[in-house]
Amino acid sequence: MALPREKQVCSPELRTFGAQIRKFREIAKLTQTELASHVHVSRAYISHVELGKTRCRLDFANRVDVVLHADGKIIEAWNELLQSIKSVKYATYFVNFPKAESTANVLRAYETHVVNGLFQTEAYAKVLLPDPDEFTTRINRQTHVMSDPAPKIFVVLDESILYRQVGTPEVMREQLEHLLKLSELPGIRLQVLPIVYVKEARAAFAIATQANRSDAAYMVTGAGGLTSADPADLANLNERFASLQAEALNVRDTRALIRKVIDERWT
Repeated sequence: MALPREKQVCSPELRTFGAQIRKFREIAKLTQTELASHVHVSRAYISHVELGKTRCRLDFANRVDVVLHADGKIIEAWNELLQSIKSVKYATYFVNFPKAESTANVLRAYETHVVNGLFQTEAYAKVLLPDPDEFTTRINRQTHVMSDPAPKIFVVLDESILYRQVGTPEVMREQLEHLLKLSELPGIRLQVLPIVYVKEARAAFAIATQANRSDAAYMVTGAGGLTSADPADLANLNERFASLQAEALNVRDTRALIRKVIDERWT
């Protein structure tokens, strides 16, 4: 039976490490079966490591390095893999999208329940992410994506987000004031979708578009979420986002509504 779609995603970090093993194996002119015999594992295990489908132990990396005469390069790659896993703690279904997000020229996102992660203040994020590692990952992600040259960012927020209390009223006031400041930046377009029925306003999603116009999407699901580059998914999400933008308040009216909510709800 096939695994659920979100479970089939391989970590980019694991794939990078696997590519190093494959490179040195090919230089040594060994097949996967021959390497497996030398390091006392199955050929399937070598295949899974090279494809980034499994994370190996240091002792395995040591044995492979010796057999392939890699002069410590595979051990070095294993240590880099370990550090990347420690510093980037994403849910398994989300692990590919930050890579696409970090290199995108354009980001588009629709949010239904909370402020988009790139726009969250530290206080707001801490309420949502009590785990220190997850919180640090969120802040590092913001710093990386929002640094120059930052992508153009288009975000549509459901109006209910402005009223949904996360933390204290002070946290909410600071968060909404932060949204106002962000909305003034030239590369950001923030819109609020009024609390009305819109057929396309279902689950939250995000689309990252690269310089070559290729897209990747992250879609929230009942089990967490999944990353997709499927043309059918992307066509559907691009159409949905255009419809949501058309139904949302324009940028100026969005700012006016946020100011109104701050004054009436969070002061």
